[in-house]
Formats: sequence, structure tokens, C-alpha cells
Amino acid sequence: MALTYGGYLKLDELLALQVAQSDGPEHDEMLFIVIHQVYELWFKLVLHEVRQIQRTLEGGDTPTALATFKRVLTIFKTLVAQVDILETMTPVSFLSFRDRLDTASGFQSWQFRQVEFALGARNRALAGHYAEVAPDLAGHLEEPSLYDSFLQYLAHKGYPVPQEALERNRAEPPREDPEVQKLLIDAYHHDSATRDVCERMVDLDEGLQEWRYRHVKMVERTIGTRKGTGGSAGAEYLKSTLFNPLFPDLWAIRPHL
Repeated sequence: MALTYGGYLKLDELLALQVAQSDGPEHDEMLFIVIHQVYELWFKLVLHEVRQIQRTLEGGDTPTALATFKRVLTIFKTLVAQVDILETMTPVSFLSFRDRLDTASGFQSWQFRQVEFALGARNRALAGHYAEVAPDLAGHLEEPSLYDSFLQYLAHKGYPVPQEALERNRAEPPREDPEVQKLLIDAYHHDSATRDVCERMVDLDEGLQEWRYRHVKMVERTIGTRKGTGGSAGAEYLKSTLFNPLFPDLWAIRPHL
């Protein structure tokens, strides 16, 4: 039998995955399920593309890295735009089926944690929360993050990246490094290709922060100060994740450019 559109995309299986838990079911539960399933598909693609960026940076392939950055940045704009769709659901509509979520919580999205880890926002204690649903998640802490690949890119371009930076503890998020900052300032003034890569890194950092902010405001708008499902702190936890840069060196150099 020839391959069909539905067969290639596994549409029968895909469209059977939206199973409501509420009686009736409540009308807006379908929206809630579809939006979150789509988020998880986007997270899968982000991980796929970030790995591509890492490979190309480590290989010194600037044009391919920049093209892939553009794709990931466009995905993040789509992630933010999807919040607009979710906000068409009123708090009353959400509360009509919220109890049926039981202990299910967006905090349990191990794939989003993997996205954070890939970008460099690493937290060993946080990884422990996913030991049952994603036992391999902690192992990603030892892999190079996007920032590690960026440092390798700088070294590939001939910049004298300190060995301590190249061999830093990958399980920790990047910290400010004055020696790396000197290299970055030089690149901004004398190396347009590397400057473009730096700016795409900043764009990505800003894109994640924009999505976090919209997510926080959506949760506040929907459940206010209530605890999140599954016992999470809800909006208060989400607020604590704001304004933590992925790549602090790239922000620290701004006053010196």
C-alpha cells in the first residue's frame, strides 16, 4: 500500500490522544489538552534544533548555526503566541475541569526541563524531581550545553578561551567570567560573524524569558494565587524563574561595548 498523508503523520494515533477526564466533557478541556500536547511537540523540535546548533558551532559552521538559531527563535515566538490562544479560556472554564487533573502539573514536563538543561539552565536538585518519569534526565547535566558549544566555537575561531572555562563544571549554569567577557568585547568590535552568533544567543535568552513571563501572567490570570495542580507553588514558583539569564557574560558586556 502506498504511503498516505495520514499514514506518514500517524494521524489516527495522533488524533486519538486527546482524551478528556471531565464529565460531559467540559468544552474547554479539549483546548487545554491540545495546547499542551502541541507545546510538547515544539519542545521536541527545539531540542532537535539546539543539537544542530551545537554541532555546527563546535564545527565552526557559522552560516548553518545562524540559520538554525533563526528557526529556534521563530519557534519561541510561536510558543509565546500560543499563550494568547490559551487565554481565551476563562478562569471559570478552567476551574470546571481543573480538579480532574489530579496531581498532573506542567511542572512535570521533563521535556521542558531537558530544553532548559540543553540551553544551560542546569539544576541538579531539580533533576531529582523527575527520577521516576525521566530517569535519564540527570544524565543530561554532564553533557555540553549550548553555552559550552559556544565557548568551543570561540576557540575554533582562534579566540584564547581560558581552559578553565572550557573545562567548567557542566552540571552548573554558566557564571560570569571576566576573561571570556574580554574576548566577547573584542569580537563585537572586530568580528561581525561572531558578533552575529553572540546576538542570536542573546535573542534566544530573551525569547525564553519572554515565554516565561507570558506563562507566569497566564497562570496568574487563570488561577491567581492558588497552588498549582500537583501541589506546586503555581505562579509564585514561576516568578522565581524570571530574569535569570542563560548566558550572563553576554549581558555583562553591554555597558562596555
